[in-house]
Amino acid sequence: PAPRVLHWGGCFWLAAAQPPALYFPQLQTNVAGLLWPFCPHPDCDFPLPQHHGGALVDIYEKLPVPFGLVRFGVAPDHPEVKNVTNTFTQTVRSERCAYYGNVTVGRDVTVPELQQAYHAVVLSYGAEDNRVLGIPGENLPGVYTARAFVGWYNGLPENRDLKPDLSCETALILGHGNVALDIARILLSPLQLLRKTDITDSSLAALACSKVKRVWLVGRRGPLQVAFTIKELREMINLPGARPVLDPADFTGLESAVKDAPRPRKRLTELMIKTALEKPVEVQAAAAGAAAPREWGLKFQRSPQEVLPSADGRRARGVRLALTCLEGSGDSAKAIPTGAVEELECGLVLSSIGYRSLPLDPAVPFDSQRGVIPNSSGRVQGVPGLYCSGWVKRGPTGVIITTMNDSFDTAQSVLEDLQGGVLDISPCREGFRLVESILRSRGVRPVSFSDWEKIDAAEVARGKAAGKPREKIVDPEEMLQIIGH
Repeated sequence: PAPRVLHWGGCFWLAAAQPPALYFPQLQTNVAGLLWPFCPHPDCDFPLPQHHGGALVDIYEKLPVPFGLVRFGVAPDHPEVKNVTNTFTQTVRSERCAYYGNVTVGRDVTVPELQQAYHAVVLSYGAEDNRVLGIPGENLPGVYTARAFVGWYNGLPENRDLKPDLSCETALILGHGNVALDIARILLSPLQLLRKTDITDSSLAALACSKVKRVWLVGRRGPLQVAFTIKELREMINLPGARPVLDPADFTGLESAVKDAPRPRKRLTELMIKTALEKPVEVQAAAAGAAAPREWGLKFQRSPQEVLPSADGRRARGVRLALTCLEGSGDSAKAIPTGAVEELECGLVLSSIGYRSLPLDPAVPFDSQRGVIPNSSGRVQGVPGLYCSGWVKRGPTGVIITTMNDSFDTAQSVLEDLQGGVLDISPCREGFRLVESILRSRGVRPVSFSDWEKIDAAEVARGKAAGKPREKIVDPEEMLQIIGH
């Protein structure tokens, strides 16, 4: 019998013996399996079908729509990154791969039930929670997590009613990663650029009324520890109508310090130094009298201590920051408070300090301290036939290619276990037929890939009328109405 594999993520994949199925859950949608499905989420890319000619892979997704992180996490002005959805679509149309959306694993169907239906189950559901600041005032109105803000402008259903207050002139973003730069860019981008993207109509309308004209990105450590990449930094430096404000004093002596650094870190640091010292074109234009209406800057060695309330206590008015010094060097350097503090006035605070995975099912081991499923090369500890990949496997770090390679590693483990007899594929497994009966008994109607294509067509048609690639539908109930559920 063919092995069945199941996967759950932003998409979930399942597999069993009748058709073999592999299961890979992931909150961001990306899965590749025996047929080589590609995970549009950085957490999912599973080359099982490609390397096992008899394997059948089912993908399960929490939402009615696929593509997880690519749809809901990648910035709307980065359409080239979203092209990976073409590979996913090609894979899921294979006769050995199937997609089932609108299914929440752990609620609609349990992991043990999936294990009864499939020979292997792979969890790739990513990190759906965010790290907290743990400081006074972080729950004040005007303070938002990066995850919620990105979900809002990208049409993630759970964030569609966020309604961030953009009535202030200064925004402060806590964090020096690519997501922080994405948010800064969206806040400061000219509307004519955003109108051509798949940003949601409601968030575009809110940004059109935004008073924000200054964005500070604050990090605990120094320029040599920033987590963003050179591509995103260059986009910010060249953003029309916005000038970078970098303090040359922050970069004193760094040219010699990065002389022997890895090439990506060296190039990134050199670009920051050049921007701070040589003044980019935007600044030269400002000096000639064509001042940029907006600005952004990087602040280093500052750690948030408290979000300060307004006089009436009803919203944020600023952040108290502890000045830090660094102990150690490179990526391992630690920020130590010096005892000095400063206050930075702002009406909008966005926390971009990282994500965190959550436990999925009581039957799945989970290390709540590290926020990962304990595993060895993707094999879940103590649970034969259960695997994990992506952020829930190793933590929320890296870019799409990082998690792609990580998922290849998990796929290799599944293949090795198939070939080595660790996975017993002799008993017939029913795969989706068993899961379907369970879902039906609980009143859950899965969404097929052809159903998704109807939703896709509706979004593209609405977008065409507005001169956009698509207008995302943000209400799951409306999605289900379109397909007659």
